[in-house]
Amino acid sequence: MFQPSKLSAALCGLFLSLSAHAGKLSIVIDDFGYRPKEENKVLQMPTAISIAVLPNAPHAREMATKAHQGGREVLIHLPMAPLSKQPLEKDTLTPEMSSTEIERIIREASGKVPYAVGLNNHMGSKMTSSLPGMQKVMQVLNHYNYYFLDSMTIGNSQSIPAAQGTNVKVLKRRVFLDDSQDEASIRIQFTRAVKLAQRDGYAIAIGHPHPTTVRVLQQMLPTLPADITLVRPSQLLNEPLHQGTTPPPSKTQPPRFRAPGVCKPNKPLAPVPQSHAVELISESIVQSPLVQSIKQLF
Repeated sequence: MFQPSKLSAALCGLFLSLSAHAGKLSIVIDDFGYRPKEENKVLQMPTAISIAVLPNAPHAREMATKAHQGGREVLIHLPMAPLSKQPLEKDTLTPEMSSTEIERIIREASGKVPYAVGLNNHMGSKMTSSLPGMQKVMQVLNHYNYYFLDSMTIGNSQSIPAAQGTNVKVLKRRVFLDDSQDEASIRIQFTRAVKLAQRDGYAIAIGHPHPTTVRVLQQMLPTLPADITLVRPSQLLNEPLHQGTTPPPSKTQPPRFRAPGVCKPNKPLAPVPQSHAVELISESIVQSPLVQSIKQLF
């Protein structure tokens, strides 16, 4: 006889199985420390949204402290030299700097941005594409127990090879939310970040405290799909790193798979009763490793 309790247990197990494979989305808002009005609106959003603070910003310490007190993850948003010719901000890291100078800048930035657990680059296409320069950065970060979130302002960033031989873990940005400050464009990028998280298991998106970005986040965060979980960057440190490129095809082609012919039964198959189908699904879920693990816990 069909038992509603069995169906309930089956659906519960199915829900738990799906939850275990939910996509993880991490959102980091850069350039904190200059716009308290907009930044305070960000601090009213879910605490999984993290902030990256410019160390020389006038409100750097205030906003880092406020974010931390609200249970939010804080990063140092450290200026690094770009390839484009433009005036450099104070204490911008360049590939030519000595290890001593880089250590001084990171040490002082750590004092200006309390409670930081990671560091990401502000600009930095010239610096992050320099292996010797990034090796010096990683050797310094190794003493601070910071992770490095690569903003990926250039495709050939050397952050990963530079971190080899250190304990520094590297994460990579997948989506910039607001290269354009047009609301429609930001919505498209937000949706893209969600789809990447659903497809690949996780994604990191970076935005800025522009009024348009804040407005889009206020509108779209409550509508996140049920299979997407907001997480802090540090919760992704053990995830497989996305390189952002498609691997080249193998030189040796695997043998082609040929589908077998259609197997036709001699006699029509008897219909499966609904109650029996539910019992089979229930039994399959109950016997799954996930449910067995849950049983052991309780």
